[in-house]
Amino acid sequence: MEKETQISAPISRATKALLERHVRATGVKKGRLLEDALRHHLTALAALPADVIIHSTLVVTRASGEAVLKQIESGKATPALRKLMRDGH
Repeated sequence: MEKETQISAPISRATKALLERHVRATGVKKGRLLEDALRHHLTALAALPADVIIHSTLVVTRASGEAVLKQIESGKATPALRKLMRDGH
């Protein structure tokens, strides 16, 4: 059996609530759930090419955010958006 160590990491209240809800619903211990989830995530990151990883956090610069806002306010769909909406993929 592997020797255990404890880690500490801040998480959002929303994530904690999801964790608590899952633990109550399944009876899985928090430590087991976190160990499995972290190992699964890190294994996937190691196995997949970096260009196919979609991170859960999107960083938007002021300039890119203003460009997106300008496009939204203009109400003009690009040809790529029209194709996406028409084809569904």
